[in-house]
Amino acid sequence: MCFAPTLNDSFVVPFLTVTDTLRHVEAQPDETFEDVALVLRSALAGDGDGVVGAFDKAATRGGVVAMHDLAWTLAGATVGDDIAIGPWRLEFPGIDEATYDKRWVARFLSAYANADESTAEALFGAAIADGKLPQCLLTLAGSAVATLRHRDGAE
Repeated sequence: MCFAPTLNDSFVVPFLTVTDTLRHVEAQPDETFEDVALVLRSALAGDGDGVVGAFDKAATRGGVVAMHDLAWTLAGATVGDDIAIGPWRLEFPGIDEATYDKRWVARFLSAYANADESTAEALFGAAIADGKLPQCLLTLAGSAVATLRHRDGAE
């Protein structure tokens, strides 16, 4: 199945519709939206290898920048486009006791909500340096799916 969304289209993942008009992601290349669809389909199916494969595909095509763009677009799908313009504060009780990947996802989503790309880039770089990026991206994908299911009333 080939996805080639335009700026006015949506792409459909089984049980979910994710539009490509989210704040801060309008300028992403079509391949990023194809990768997001693949990540979400894989995460919905519980296929962690498929999620990793989608990020690997992005990395092969465009390196770390493409992986970051994919993560940023997933953050947009998670946060949504109907929130008020920030600033937003991260409120995550017990964040210091949370696992690395959960802290990372919370902070990455906060960076997205605040349109703070420099913080998102720093978080990405830190996860790479710490050898934790794969787990962080899996957790981000899981968070996106859980949020979208909740938003669509599936849970």
